[in-house]
Amino acid sequence: MRALLGSVKALNGAEAVAYAVKQSNVDVISAYPITPQTIIVERLSEFVANGEIHAEYVNVESEHSALSTCMGAAAAGARTFTATSSQGLALMWELLYVTSGLRLPVVMAVVNRALSAPINIHCDHSDSIGARDSGWIQFYVENSQEAYDTVIQAFKIAEHSDIQLPVMVNLDGFHISHTLENVNILPDQVVSDFVGFRKPANVRVEYLGREVPAVLDGVTPISLGIIALSDYYYEFKMMLVDAIDKVKSVIKEVHNDYLKVSWRGYGDGLIDPYGVDGADIVLVIMGSAAGTVKYVVKKLLESGLRVGVLRLRTFRPFPYEEVVKVLSGVKVIGVMDRATSPGAYGAPLFNELRSALYDLDSRPTVVNFIYGIGGRDLEPLTVKRICEKLLEFGRGVKPASYVEYVGVRR
Repeated sequence: MRALLGSVKALNGAEAVAYAVKQSNVDVISAYPITPQTIIVERLSEFVANGEIHAEYVNVESEHSALSTCMGAAAAGARTFTATSSQGLALMWELLYVTSGLRLPVVMAVVNRALSAPINIHCDHSDSIGARDSGWIQFYVENSQEAYDTVIQAFKIAEHSDIQLPVMVNLDGFHISHTLENVNILPDQVVSDFVGFRKPANVRVEYLGREVPAVLDGVTPISLGIIALSDYYYEFKMMLVDAIDKVKSVIKEVHNDYLKVSWRGYGDGLIDPYGVDGADIVLVIMGSAAGTVKYVVKKLLESGLRVGVLRLRTFRPFPYEEVVKVLSGVKVIGVMDRATSPGAYGAPLFNELRSALYDLDSRPTVVNFIYGIGGRDLEPLTVKRICEKLLEFGRGVKPASYVEYVGVRR
């Protein structure tokens, strides 16, 4: 019932992210402006200047410095947040691996934008998809409301005692970041109670013979980021692998807890199916274009066709078990990627999903549709034509190609 005490605000996705951070008891914010992320840090700097957030806002000269600042603050026990896009994420690249390797629960919003060259300020997923192996948890949201909800959940997931990993919340540039929507905002106290305050995990210090908080507190000497050669490096990496293997259950747990205070949920927290039960063909997608796909699928369902859409909310960890369970029995799957992988056979989501389905006794036909590169629009008519192709494949027509670039001039 507490959610009823909230309010509805007209916010774009970037403002929704900033508002979620404002409510989440953040200690340190550091970011560098870059289109189309700039609105997030503008709003946060206003909140700090107006005294609406009791946080330290650190102005820096680059995105590399922004993440460095968040890393240092997180190592000292602070709850930290940053945001970036495209080339800014690329400039952070070496520090992405350092952040996860040091098990620092930084939360970052990435407003997805194509990577140069040539320069492009519009949306595709090439920036964050390129960071898929960096050890960060990755969410992809569909709209401004989900951006708000997911940022709040991200702090709790990142700081969970079994996880202690950074989280990347990805929202499509301009499609979400600059589009005004009604966003249901929870009361400040509800969010504060939900996320609480950061409680650093403990680590055993052998020279003391006991556990201490794993932070650089200036009192108990501990080491972070020490050198690890071939005798120990592998084991450190396996600790990260073991932690991210636990993330799916924590995401579901936090998602369900948030549902109780907000009355809002997104599938099981990992995947969000629509019309999949009994479907012959299913489109799989991440991000804002899922709304367009759902619109078309709804029309096709009303006409009696057995079609569905599966939206992946998380890409890391990849929810392969959940995907296989939902898609078992489907005849044809169209995987829609908003990123390219030059030199690979298909794009990243296609490859992940096809691999997950490989061990099924009866494997579906899986076709890759690469769309929206550099911000090119995905029109409902295009989605309808894709569905018509998939229905033909379901009737036994063999695809001329299993990887198709949609909407490109040849």
